[in-house]
Amino acid sequence: MTRGPASFIIMPSQTSHENALEAMLEAMKETTRSHASSKTAPESWQIQSAKARFSEVFRRARTEGPQRITRQGKESVVMVAQEQYDRLVGKSRQPKNIVDFFRQSPLVGLELNLKRDRSPARDLDL
Repeated sequence: MTRGPASFIIMPSQTSHENALEAMLEAMKETTRSHASSKTAPESWQIQSAKARFSEVFRRARTEGPQRITRQGKESVVMVAQEQYDRLVGKSRQPKNIVDFFRQSPLVGLELNLKRDRSPARDLDL
């Protein structure tokens, strides 16, 4: 398995990508639950600790999943691997109009049989 360059996005908690943020936080909760018994991943990092141990936070975001960084006990940012960010944000992007929606459809190029049934209509008694 090859990986791209080690790049990260640090997302503010309140962005236009609320769906992506919710998905990342859910993924973080799962990661935290899975590492809770081994104590290898803290539930969150205080900003001072994250600054002092940035390389470790960076590494854990790549290997263990999203890392939450707080200031004064409040959630403020989440550090995630670039690949995970692209995957999450890609799911939340909506086409701007109906034309773009159909152009981006996975069914583009599919041949449809749109011929109308030309059989005579049935008689109705009114």
